[in-house]
Amino acid sequence: MSLFSHTTGQGPDLVLLHGWAMNGDVWEDIVPALAKDYRVTLVDLPGHGRSQDCPKDYTLTQLSAMLGEVMPPRAHLVGWSLGGMLASQFTLDFPQRVQSLILVASAPQFVRTDDWPDGVDPDVLTGFAAGLQQDYPQTLRRFIAIQALGSDHAREQQRSLRERVFRHGQPQPAALEGGLAILQHANLRPRLEEIRCPTAFIAGEHDALFRPAAARATCERLTQAALTVIPGAGHAPFLSHPAAFLAALKDSLP
Repeated sequence: MSLFSHTTGQGPDLVLLHGWAMNGDVWEDIVPALAKDYRVTLVDLPGHGRSQDCPKDYTLTQLSAMLGEVMPPRAHLVGWSLGGMLASQFTLDFPQRVQSLILVASAPQFVRTDDWPDGVDPDVLTGFAAGLQQDYPQTLRRFIAIQALGSDHAREQQRSLRERVFRHGQPQPAALEGGLAILQHANLRPRLEEIRCPTAFIAGEHDALFRPAAARATCERLTQAALTVIPGAGHAPFLSHPAAFLAALKDSLP
C-alpha cells in the first residue's frame, strides 16, 4: 500500500500535507511560488484523492509510518488541520527527518475539554460522524462550509474546496471515519515538549475550527515556536489569503 505523491521545483525539500477529506490539490494556488525556491512534494493521505487504498488501522502512528515511505530523507514539513496532527506525529516518530515543522490551522488536540477550553465543541465532530453514516457527500459540503466560515472570501473559498475535494473521486468512507476519529480523540499535548525542531504556527483570525488562542497556548509548550495570525482568514488561509500565507510560510522557514 503506497501513497500518491507529486514533486516539483528545486531546492530544499518542502512537504505539504492536506486536511481531512481533502487531497494535495488544495495547495495548488501556492505551489508555483514555492517551487521557485523549494523542491515541493504534495501527498494524498490514505483514502483521499489519488491514494485510494486505506489501512484498517487508521491511526496517526500508522499514517506516520506510511508517510515515511514517500517523505524525502529530510524536509521542511507543512501540515494543515488533520495534516498538521500527522506532521506533528511524524516529527515525534522521525525527528531526524524533519528540518522544521509548520502547522497551519492545526492543534495538538482539536476537541474542547476542561483543560483545553479553546478546542472545538465535541458535538460538532459528533454531528459529522453521524452525518457520514447517512449522507456523506452532504456532510463533506457542510464541513467545507465550516472551513470557510469567518473568512473574508468565504464563497470563493467554498467553491474552490468543493471542486478540489471531488476532483479525483470521493474520499473513501473508511478514511473519513478514521480521520474524524483522530480529530475527535487524538491528543498530542503531553508530547509537545519532545518536538525540538523549529516550529511555526499559521492561523486564521476568524478560524471556527482552530482558534488562534489554541495556537498561542500550544506555542507556550514548545521551546522553538512562532505564531502568525492572518487577519481576515478562516480555516484555510492559503486559499483565502494566498499572498499573506506565502509571506508567513517563507518567514517561518529557517
